[in-house]
Amino acid sequence: MVRIHPGEPRLEPRLTVQSSTVTGRINAKALELLEQHPEGIRWTELLSKIRASDPTFHPKTVNGCVWKLVEKFPDKVYKPSKGLFRLLKYKSTEVDKP
Repeated sequence: MVRIHPGEPRLEPRLTVQSSTVTGRINAKALELLEQHPEGIRWTELLSKIRASDPTFHPKTVNGCVWKLVEKFPDKVYKPSKGLFRLLKYKSTEVDKP
């Protein structure tokens, strides 16, 4: 159960991620960035945006979290082509083209 404190910004329920841990915060940021880019976002751009959002994140931790994003959130994230991450809710009925 996630408790929302008054005045605290709230993510959409389907994007709620445990953010009390470093990996949880990285995953939450990755999902937030994917939400802002319905067309998808490339691996390197996703890594650099996450690192820029919080310089205290260790680069290898960010790399590992992005690497496992599809594995950890198969109901939210997919890869329409190599190196491209996209939220499932933006998957079109047509076949995605690389």
